[in-house]
Amino acid sequence: MAEGLVTRHDDGALCTLTLNRPDKLNSINNAMFVALDRHVRAIASAGAEIGCVVLRGAGRCFSAGHDLGDIATGEAQDFGFESRVIERLANLPQAVITAIHGHCYTGALELALAGDIILVSESARIADTHAKWALTPVWGMSQRLPRRVGFAKAREMMFTAKSYTGAEAAAMGLANACFADDRFADEVAAFANSILANSAFSIAGYKALMAETDAMPMTMALAHEVHNTKGVGPDMHERIARFSSRKA
Repeated sequence: MAEGLVTRHDDGALCTLTLNRPDKLNSINNAMFVALDRHVRAIASAGAEIGCVVLRGAGRCFSAGHDLGDIATGEAQDFGFESRVIERLANLPQAVITAIHGHCYTGALELALAGDIILVSESARIADTHAKWALTPVWGMSQRLPRRVGFAKAREMMFTAKSYTGAEAAAMGLANACFADDRFADEVAAFANSILANSAFSIAGYKALMAETDAMPMTMALAHEVHNTKGVGPDMHERIARFSSRKA
């Protein structure tokens, strides 16, 4: 069933989505996007019940990328739909963490770049191999990768199809942090919990403001922030009261 290609597990306000095609190294196909879309839409409507989303892969890796076998056999694709699913994931009001271990190639990297935060293990191997297969991107690589690492490094990745280690990904700013393999799951959980300790209202407000002002000149963006800020969240008084009680 398509639904089982992406699984969901909630632990309190933490939602973990797992690409679940381990026998195919979680290679991405249209059916996986259909399953992912259902979960993303449900999370978007969950409101404050979910404060952070972790996207990961089952088995040996995050994902080997778009299923080349399916492409070769003419699998039905809807690139517009698939691109919109990634956009919906990126635009969730909740913080989104992409947790990468093992392979993360090409289409998988395009999916990973939807994360607000990217965390990698030392075993991670990350590459954009579109040029290796005479392909061009349709899931956002040409836009999200340069915004993450800068145009010079993005061109290097795109033009050489070189694979980068987890440590190299962190050094270039592609990943926020790189962790040892044996600590990776615990470190991802700790990072997610550090986000969950803060106000989901504020995080959603940050994401909205950054999305709305992307590519605006600074003066316009500053004015937009003043006039479009979400202001005070419903949990402000409770949070200040807790802080004040600890000081007393």
